[in-house]
Amino acid sequence: MKPWRAEPAFQRENLMKLYLTSLALMFVLVTGTVFAHGNKVHMSGTVEKISADSMVVKTGDGKSVEVKFGASTLILSRSNNEDKPAKAGDIAVGNLVVIHATSRNNALEADEIKFSVPAAPKPAVPAGVKPKP
Repeated sequence: MKPWRAEPAFQRENLMKLYLTSLALMFVLVTGTVFAHGNKVHMSGTVEKISADSMVVKTGDGKSVEVKFGASTLILSRSNNEDKPAKAGDIAVGNLVVIHATSRNNALEADEIKFSVPAAPKPAVPAGVKPKP
């Protein structure tokens, strides 16, 4: 008696279903990722200039981008892995920022700004000197 073997047509049909299901799943995941921010602009960088109604951010690729504050802009201070409400006046030149903004009238208006003070560099320990515990 021969062992049972699936018919080649049956195998092809199951493989095709698996292939189409995988393709559909990948399409859904990619589409969700592409539209995650909608028409929002996401940027991060360092504050170069700040005024009462806007700030200039130097991005990681070296570009300077002006971002305006809006009436509904949410500003958060990031410290010790915790976000705390803040005001535009709390932001200073040199702060690190992450911004979600909307393009309006050929300008960027911030929806949310998270900022933090850059970490202070650790003092250098001269060679041969042991740091105190």
